[in-house]
Amino acid sequence: MDLDTELAGPPGAGGRHPLPDPGVAIGALRRAGVRQGTSVVVYDDGPGLVATRAWWLFRHVGLGDVRVLDGGYAAWVAAGLPPAVDPSGPPPGDVCPQGTDMPTVSADAILAHGDEVTLIDVRAPERFRGDVEPVDPVAGHIPGAVNLPTTGNLDEDGRFLAEELLRERFASVVAAGRPVVVYCGSGVNATHTILALHEIGVPAALYPGSWSGWITDPSRPVATGAEPEVGIRSAGVSPVRGGRRSVETPGTIPADEDTAPR
Repeated sequence: MDLDTELAGPPGAGGRHPLPDPGVAIGALRRAGVRQGTSVVVYDDGPGLVATRAWWLFRHVGLGDVRVLDGGYAAWVAAGLPPAVDPSGPPPGDVCPQGTDMPTVSADAILAHGDEVTLIDVRAPERFRGDVEPVDPVAGHIPGAVNLPTTGNLDEDGRFLAEELLRERFASVVAAGRPVVVYCGSGVNATHTILALHEIGVPAALYPGSWSGWITDPSRPVATGAEPEVGIRSAGVSPVRGGRRSVETPGTIPADEDTAPR
């Protein structure tokens, strides 16, 4: 699946990778052969930054059982599992998910209620501080945000940290006892941290526009430096429903013609 055309809408006021129309996501699932009642495992080349966007989006449009292959295709190969060589695609699926399972927060909600939530910016520290900005036209971060880069969710092999290490990493987030909102540059990498939090039972909402959407309105405040500022306030964040573990290790998935990566 393509990030720009199937997992995101056209860029604009909603940022570089705004959420697509739900029909676009459902159409992508059907083209991938997903049928009613099918369990879905998503993966990328590793370490899962795009796969987690698919995981989040498919749950957002109402698909119930979606998981991420931990470490992606690289982990599959490293585990000695066979790739699929059949060039033909699967027959079209008939999945018809309904409802919204994953919460989002708007820029207006952050402006109105930002200091009632824990706002996490997952970009690299130098981008958070505003030292550099290689992608977007304005450097800095949303006032009040704390910086927990996505790379900190991973071990040296590009897989999610063990649960106890994730709990340690996000201990301050849990201790704050406030709703959690996560953003990144364009709403993609943030989903990796949302999945990491999900794995330890912490619900979190996505700000889909993220930094690239925030700065499309010049009236919105911008902060620089390493320390979070106080002064924006928080959205009423609906909790993410719990569920089964959403990160799968390569060895737990049967290596047959239906489940081998394509």
